[in-house]
Amino acid sequence: MSNVISLADITNGRPAAAAGCAAKSCGSSAGQGDMPAELWNRIKDHPCYSEEAHHYFARMHVAVAPACNIQCNYCNRKYDCANESRPGVTSERLTPEQAAAKVMAVAAKVPQLSVLGVAGPGDSLFDWKKTFETFARVKERLPDVKFCISTNGLALPDHIERILDHDIDHVTITINMVDPEVGAQIYPWIFFDKHRLTGVEASRVLHQRQMEGLEALVAKGVLVKVNSVMIPGINDRHLIEVNKALTARGAFLHNVLPLISDPAHGTVFGLEGRPGPTPAALKGVQDSLAGGAKVMRHCRQCRADAVGMLGEDLSQDFTLDKLAEVPATVDPEPRRLYREVVERERADHRAAAARANSALQAAPVAAARLVAVCTKGGSRINQHFGHATEFQVYEVDGTGVRFVGHRKAENYCVGGDGDDERLEVILKVLEGIDTVFVAKIGRCPKADLAKAGIVAVDAHPFEYIETALASWYAAAGADCRRTSA
Repeated sequence: MSNVISLADITNGRPAAAAGCAAKSCGSSAGQGDMPAELWNRIKDHPCYSEEAHHYFARMHVAVAPACNIQCNYCNRKYDCANESRPGVTSERLTPEQAAAKVMAVAAKVPQLSVLGVAGPGDSLFDWKKTFETFARVKERLPDVKFCISTNGLALPDHIERILDHDIDHVTITINMVDPEVGAQIYPWIFFDKHRLTGVEASRVLHQRQMEGLEALVAKGVLVKVNSVMIPGINDRHLIEVNKALTARGAFLHNVLPLISDPAHGTVFGLEGRPGPTPAALKGVQDSLAGGAKVMRHCRQCRADAVGMLGEDLSQDFTLDKLAEVPATVDPEPRRLYREVVERERADHRAAAARANSALQAAPVAAARLVAVCTKGGSRINQHFGHATEFQVYEVDGTGVRFVGHRKAENYCVGGDGDDERLEVILKVLEGIDTVFVAKIGRCPKADLAKAGIVAVDAHPFEYIETALASWYAAAGADCRRTSA
């Protein structure tokens, strides 16, 4: 199992010194900034609501809600499936009793666990009895875990008080449109008030219910994240209007996700050959939403049974057939100690990031650069190139280092050897990026990357990402100035 215990693996054994906070905005790697303490305490350990937190904390989804009340052209729910990493997929459906037992088993092994969510594989509020029973069972035995639900919003207005009664103060709503004409291209039908509705009428009802639910949650103080699937040719330009509507109603985060459209998944959009957006197109839409609701960029589009840190999935290590005797209680001490270590590491990281950003402001002026980073957490360059299954992407310029997204890829090394076919996939994933930071890389893949015009930088192993990128960018700018002179 990877990433199961201490922060020592993340920091490479270095002590985490205490330091001040140089944060600027919510949901970013910067930390608290000027956010009210009460609000910061609600999100600081939630890996979906705080980009910083996803470097340190894990989430768990339990697949207790298989039924759904709408059909989306980008969705095909699959059960008993271990080979696809996307929403709506799970290896096993659980009863609330089984789910609670599984949560206890995971919490005993993964002290990073901070959030329990129900994200299907259908809709958490269409199967609401199972969802709320699950939370009730877990709350009695693991009170330090936050609760989340994900929903399409159609049934949301009917369950506001139940959400509050179960201490669920983080809710994700998938909202892909605010114009029913656009929605009619995404949703073939919905099931509402014991009737199946289709076309524009279905989308109009769905839109009204989503807005009603969003407004009710915000009025009650619940933090709402909105997911929007970016579907090229259908709602990509329309997402600006979606963001305006969410901002006006007080949504906390807006998460724009790329359409997953592999024909092998069996979705309508996949079978008709509709392509997902390129990384550049996705970033362009995300950038266009600046000034509205805070944009989330670190989502991994998790399975309905995901376990572990974002970007990893331990679900196959915790299937029901692999669970040993389930503990009646979980020793709180390892969880408490882990959080203490994280707080020290966070303070050290923020101080290092502040120094890096200050150094950039004094660096020679140069164009913004996009770079990829191999990391397994802790905001450090701490992963071998051959082991990376994703690359985190950062933008660097004279104003600072900013996380802007991630790109999934298959790891290059298989059984200790490099795979040339996988390297070809990686090169496509890194399109538009000419520099990748790694903790270590073999001579052959480094040379192959160089042939493709990509420089692998292995001079900053286990350094903080911001520190390493700022140093590299300042040096590159100085070299450019000397060359031009």
